[in-house]
Amino acid sequence: MSIALRHARVRYGPLEALHGVTLVAPDPGLTVLLGRNGSGRTTALRALAGTVPLSGGAVVWDGADVTRLPAYERARRGLCLVPERRAVFGSLTVRENLELAAPDIATALDAYPRLEPLLPRRAGTLSGGEQRMLALSRALLARARVLLVDEPAQGMSPTVAARTYELLSGLDACVVVAEQRLPPGLRVPAGRTTYVHELRRGSVVFSGEAAEAARRTAGRQGTTPGMTGPRGPGAGRTGREPGFGRPNPPG
Repeated sequence: MSIALRHARVRYGPLEALHGVTLVAPDPGLTVLLGRNGSGRTTALRALAGTVPLSGGAVVWDGADVTRLPAYERARRGLCLVPERRAVFGSLTVRENLELAAPDIATALDAYPRLEPLLPRRAGTLSGGEQRMLALSRALLARARVLLVDEPAQGMSPTVAARTYELLSGLDACVVVAEQRLPPGLRVPAGRTTYVHELRRGSVVFSGEAAEAARRTAGRQGTTPGMTGPRGPGAGRTGREPGFGRPNPPG
């Protein structure tokens, strides 16, 4: 089971933001879309969610072509998108935001205990990091089959950011996150593999396991990789699965 883009193209007027991107996110597991601002990582997330249309290619979910399926239908089938901005209802309280996802909010408070004293506050008054905790807590309550998150740890302290990735890595779901760089100290649970697709100017320039991506980054920077976790089978594949194991030429 997986969700994937197949030769996906997205245009914003005359500008093409994705140039025939192919990438796969397995289920269960964590997949990181890596790239600087303008690389296409956020557009790739939106394409998977259906909030931007494709001008070419396809979105495939569990083997079925869902390219023409509207975003709200994908949500009904278990896909949840947490955008970078406007991810909470600012005029509602923290409690009301959580109860929109589920009547029992205990799971959210277990994930982020810091939210409990904030329950009566309006979400729009929270700090950026607190709003990210709230948005992710709502997603956890929704028990999504596919969870797409744009910069999940933005505004968080290092401790809370590490907790966030611990939660995301342990979910029994397909989790895809967009980040500017690999999260430091990312730990991969036993039996799981974290994949990375690096985008640059709307094209995939690297696809492989996170440990390999960390070594590439460390090699460019002359540092020691900060990623930990099992390497797992299939490292350095030669392309049996589209989007894995080999660099794709810029498009």
